Amino acid sequence: MPPINQTRVTEFILMGFGNLQNFGIVVFILFLTIYIFTVLGNFMLIILVSVNTKLQSPMYYFLCHLSATDLVISTNIVPNMLDAILFGEKKMTYIDCITQLYFFTGTTFTECFLLSVMSYDRYLAICNPLRYSSIMDFKHQVFLSVWPWLLGLTLNLVGIFPVTNFNFCHDNVIDHVFCDVYPLQKLSCSDTSALELKVFLFSMPIFILPCGLIIITYVYIFHTIFKIPSTTGKQKTFSTCSSHLIVVCTFYGTLIAKYMIPSVGHSLIINKNVSLLHTLLTPLLNPIIYSFRK
Repeated sequence: MPPINQTRVTEFILMGFGNLQNFGIVVFILFLTIYIFTVLGNFMLIILVSVNTKLQSPMYYFLCHLSATDLVISTNIVPNMLDAILFGEKKMTYIDCITQLYFFTGTTFTECFLLSVMSYDRYLAICNPLRYSSIMDFKHQVFLSVWPWLLGLTLNLVGIFPVTNFNFCHDNVIDHVFCDVYPLQKLSCSDTSALELKVFLFSMPIFILPCGLIIITYVYIFHTIFKIPSTTGKQKTFSTCSSHLIVVCTFYGTLIAKYMIPSVGHSLIINKNVSLLHTLLTPLLNPIIYSFRK
């Protein structure tokens, strides 16, 4: 048998949305506009909460951290994607690709933990209002905001380290909008079956446990709301957590759709579109959703 070429790939070509033909400029302008509004919206929210004493509450403090994760996710992905759309492809070094994957998975994990922290905050505010101020003091807020970042940016190393040991010895074209783990697995000439099982077994608790905590807290929240005698009181109380609930549904909905749809055949196009929702539209919608909170 002829020897297999084991020359290590040091550069990847990110295709993004190939074959846009005459629509490339239109799509580029659209995505650029969304990205600009995403950055401005999240930055303005952080600045507004920082300077407005009326908004310096635990809920808005955690919301600033959520905006920070949205900024990292969007800025990590969108500029390279815009480059690929404008020029038909984007060349990325091996280090750049792994770095993009690291920050994407790390901030996604962080957002999972932050959303669970925010649900805990709403649980205390609604179900235990008399002790809310004493429990959720500034020291506790800092603790609850730091550990999601620490866990998110360290736990994802379990999946990143095996990827760095992949051998990429043939194709270096990534037919996706960013360097995700599954497109890299498809390109690798190494046996990735063990990693696929490890990533699946490791990632499930990271998504399921925070989601489970959110569900449990909202069971108690809704139970408390239903016990409020007046309709006005129920609506007013529900309005304090409705924005968070919408953000949770949007975040987990796109995340579940992204990883439940296999990246093969025609479903690859669907996977790209869902990835857009997660990396482009969700960071834009989060500050808008909270800005309409009553």
